[in-house]
Amino acid sequence: MGGLPKQRISRHRQGNRRRHDYIVVPALVPCRHCGEKKRAHHVCPSCGWYRNRQVIQIEQRREAE
Repeated sequence: MGGLPKQRISRHRQGNRRRHDYIVVPALVPCRHCGEKKRAHHVCPSCGWYRNRQVIQIEQRREAE
């Protein structure tokens, strides 16, 4: 037997199935240390601080000379 559907899926049922198939924009909060936007409960990518202490060392980016 084949892979063909027995019945056509209505647009309403198809929409219900796809209701949760969307991209969620992550909530951004300001970093307490440097003020840059970062994801909540994550290490700040610009300064490396998390929960009032430096967790990772970030290399300073050199500007084009």
